[in-house]
Amino acid sequence: MGKYQDDSAELLKLVGGKENISAVSHCMTRMRFVLADPSKADVPGIEKMKVVKGTFTQSGQFQVIIGNTVSEFYNDFTAVSGISGVSKDEVKKAAKQNQNPLQRVATVLAEIFAPLLPAIITGGLILGFRNCIDSLYIFQGGHTLTELSQFWAGLDHFLWLIGEAVFHVGIPVGICWSISKKMGTTEMLGIILGLTLVSGQLLNAYAVASTAAADIPKWNFGFAQVNMIGYQAQVIPAMLAGFTLVYLEKFFRKIIPAVVSMIFVPFFSITLAVMAAHFILGPIGWKIGSAISAVVYAGITGPVKVLFGAIFGFIYAPLVITGLHHMTNAIDLQLVAEFGGTMLWPMIALSNIAQGSAVLAMIMLQKKNEEAQEVNVPSCISCYLGVTEPAIFGVNLKYMFPFVCAMTGSACAAVFSVLTGVESLSIGVGGLPGILSIRPDKMLFFAIAMLIAIVVPFILTTIFGRARGVK
Repeated sequence: MGKYQDDSAELLKLVGGKENISAVSHCMTRMRFVLADPSKADVPGIEKMKVVKGTFTQSGQFQVIIGNTVSEFYNDFTAVSGISGVSKDEVKKAAKQNQNPLQRVATVLAEIFAPLLPAIITGGLILGFRNCIDSLYIFQGGHTLTELSQFWAGLDHFLWLIGEAVFHVGIPVGICWSISKKMGTTEMLGIILGLTLVSGQLLNAYAVASTAAADIPKWNFGFAQVNMIGYQAQVIPAMLAGFTLVYLEKFFRKIIPAVVSMIFVPFFSITLAVMAAHFILGPIGWKIGSAISAVVYAGITGPVKVLFGAIFGFIYAPLVITGLHHMTNAIDLQLVAEFGGTMLWPMIALSNIAQGSAVLAMIMLQKKNEEAQEVNVPSCISCYLGVTEPAIFGVNLKYMFPFVCAMTGSACAAVFSVLTGVESLSIGVGGLPGILSIRPDKMLFFAIAMLIAIVVPFILTTIFGRARGVK
């Protein structure tokens, strides 16, 4: 037993006892509970505990913020309670019983895209850096770095290779792989399926580069024509194809004898999935994805763009609370595939910055409160770097008025963003570093929008905090 033995015993009692815990795990700063009956948890009592920095419920999980020593607390808690810990994946699986259908959809999307985000963010940053060195005329005479230096020109071509790999190959391959992994089927088949979604584009490039059309096998040329409709890098066709492969593989596993399953299950699954993807699901998914992106794009750029920006900027943080914000990943990637950029993601980054700025005001208001600063300071830093949950749940929702002030500042920044046409090349780091993913000609406008997202929440939170006597 460690130093958290007494606190663990108290928390066990306050969450409703051992019999009320279906599963428990932990992450970097939080205990994650799946409770049989969430109403039995004494939330006010838990939040009064000195060791607890805050609580919240998300995606069917009751989460208790402990801080950086959560792993020690977790060990003591499992020892005191006699409950064996489980993996985070098992906790997520158990938590689905507490989710409504919309939350389940959001959870599935989150689990599909979460493993892809590091590559997508990296690709967005690389494209942003490339645009800085080959598009900004920053030298006298109107020359760019690539025009003046062979080194920068070579670097530009090298980075193009990575960026193209991420967005034209990585997205469909990654989605199909991630779906296969999540659903417990053969991951390599998912990778192969994803590669077939971009094979048409590769064959088309080969056709253009060839000196004669006769150099290309006839069936390949026809295959390329099928794929030239442009759905290779889109999200929805890849998702439809990935789920089709999964259910085909599960079906064939049931009906094919085990002695020959290694041969025939992969063969039938991948063959039928590829045929369905290219001749049925691809065109259908492409039309669906194009329709969704067209509606969103019209909202951002059309006559109601100010209203759209204000509403989205104001409600994005509440979407984080419910977990529904994960749906925006698919929309952003669809906008990038359809229009070459997204005006939605910059508003997401501004919302994150606004929440961090409200916490920054709380740091000033509570500068003499050492206990509060243990939560405030790291929450503010992580929020400015794109991780909002500690700030939202650990600070802003606890007092509520900082949360609303941040939402107001986010709405103001979002309106300015859509009015000035701020657009990012892809999903990036959802905080201050996000400026690197913005189109170079819009970076100044985004910098002003960031300033709005910093100043407005900070001033409003300070005013309301002093009026409430927060210390």
